Amino acid sequence: MPAPQVTPPGTAPTDEDPAVTAIHELILRSLDDDQAVEVTTIPLKGKTAIADHMVIASGRSTRQVASMADKLARRIKEELGRSVKIEGLPTADWVLIDAQDVIVHLFRPEVRSFYNLEKMWAFDGDGAPLRPGAAA
Repeated sequence: MPAPQVTPPGTAPTDEDPAVTAIHELILRSLDDDQAVEVTTIPLKGKTAIADHMVIASGRSTRQVASMADKLARRIKEELGRSVKIEGLPTADWVLIDAQDVIVHLFRPEVRSFYNLEKMWAFDGDGAPLRPGAAA
């Protein structure tokens, strides 16, 4: 699996479904607007059936994580007419947003470091884990 990539807002692969591109770009823009920290995109298309992308980001506090999740869910509903499923909002240490084609994980930094999803989902051709942003 390719290494996680930091994807600049407004950019997405051009060979994917326009609806997937639209939701992915909206998520990245929203997180950028809300000053999310260390936004990482992991391409999942062809690797798993759960989604085409996984986006992982951090907030500086539980309040920021909860706010980012709430705003993101509202923006997806308003701009794309899609409802999302949200888990973990009451404690906001780790919030999961299932936007169908894109799965979003929002963490407080300590919780993100503990679970280290990037390592779990990023492997090179030999099965060795890669650092976020490392070349494949």
